[in-house]
Amino acid sequence: MKTMKLGTSTLEVPVIAVGCMRMESLDKPQAERFIQTALEEGANFFDHADIYGGGKSEEIFAEAIQMSPSVRDSIILQSKCGIRQGMFDFSKEHILNSVDGILKRLRTDYLDVLLLHRPDALVEPEEVAEAFEQLEQAGKVRHFGVSNQNPMQIQLLQKYVKQPIVANQLQLSITNANMISQGFNVNMENAAAVNRDGSVLDFCRLHDITIQPWSPFQYGFFEGVFLGNEKFPELNRKIDEVAAKYGVSNTTIAIAWLLRHPANMQPVIGTMNIERLKDCCKAAEIRLTRQEWYDIFLSEGNILP
Repeated sequence: MKTMKLGTSTLEVPVIAVGCMRMESLDKPQAERFIQTALEEGANFFDHADIYGGGKSEEIFAEAIQMSPSVRDSIILQSKCGIRQGMFDFSKEHILNSVDGILKRLRTDYLDVLLLHRPDALVEPEEVAEAFEQLEQAGKVRHFGVSNQNPMQIQLLQKYVKQPIVANQLQLSITNANMISQGFNVNMENAAAVNRDGSVLDFCRLHDITIQPWSPFQYGFFEGVFLGNEKFPELNRKIDEVAAKYGVSNTTIAIAWLLRHPANMQPVIGTMNIERLKDCCKAAEIRLTRQEWYDIFLSEGNILP
């Protein structure tokens, strides 16, 4: 598995992150086989959140991997906090309590990365800064990041937080690529020209913040997968054509399309299917040509001005 630096940190991570949101759906033997396969593929970066399965996904993961000091040293753990029932909460108290709960469920003393899970309108960045400082000083969290935040939100946070923001987890796929298509349509009078995210793609590149695309196979907001979907005939025809050329699956090409972007992204795959996991990992070895990347982008219905 190819690796990359996570943001401005010295943390070397695989280019594919394994999302554990659906791990609660697996029993222990299934979880053990899935995790073992990921490790065999070199995908040792596992992405969690305290809300995944109400904490159950973290518990199942820790049990299935048989967490121990030696096991912990061989993996990279990221988790997220901040989402509560009917609200977002970035208060110091909630962040600290959430991390303690995460560590207990994962049976570890520290997280490699903690992300704030979506923006909190009532955030007091001074409190976040105090929480991050306390977590870092206690050795409970080594690196920090955010999810679904725009440039101004990150800058507001960084005014108070001394630790660098190393990652921003954002929804991105071939069919949900406004952050890319908007860049083609600057100063145009069409829907694609609407800047919906404050140019977060360019901002993250400028500040060496790793973008972690989530739901890389989804269209809309969890409306379904686009692969093999009759709603996207031209896109699937083109993906299948490119997949045949490389002798891989359409799943591999969908991830390779994200990896081809020079922003040096780290897609978070959410499958619990072992064969699909292997297909995703194969994408690390494929570099699409410029023509193939653009052909896939245009086959989704995007238009170049």
